[in-house]
Amino acid sequence: MDRDWEERVAAAWAAFDTWPEDDAAGFRATIDKLAAELPEDSPLGLFERACALDSTGHSADAAVLYRAALAGGLAEASPYKGRRTKIQLASSLRNTGHAAEGVELLTPELDAPSDELDDAVRACLALCLSSVGRDREGLALVLGALAPHLPRYQRSMANYARALTDPA
Repeated sequence: MDRDWEERVAAAWAAFDTWPEDDAAGFRATIDKLAAELPEDSPLGLFERACALDSTGHSADAAVLYRAALAGGLAEASPYKGRRTKIQLASSLRNTGHAAEGVELLTPELDAPSDELDDAVRACLALCLSSVGRDREGLALVLGALAPHLPRYQRSMANYARALTDPA
């Protein structure tokens, strides 16, 4: 997509927190209007519409569009947005009682090329794991993600994280 469209979408999202909560439909309409500038089946448009639904409390509807965006080639069009979609879809799945699907979706992301979304993958996967009763694995992921950001105790926390799932 062109830079102008991306900038207008980014501006809409930058203004999201200024929208009154009782006008969520107005925000979704803004995103829908931008998405309508693209072909109907554009994975980028589907992604933005899914994000708007998700951010305004419509996780189940968002999940449908996230899936359509991925199926439509979003990861090829924008690997970064493809990864964001997997994170957000897993969160929506968890919110709608399908956390196990979220675990299946995000687990392969642990081995994906590293980027700034690594910690978000781990945090969301940890929530999904907790929702399916795998709290120790979730805690291990969160501690492992947190350890490099600590001013001290990085080695200890990384070791504790490993020990939660590897008793040896």
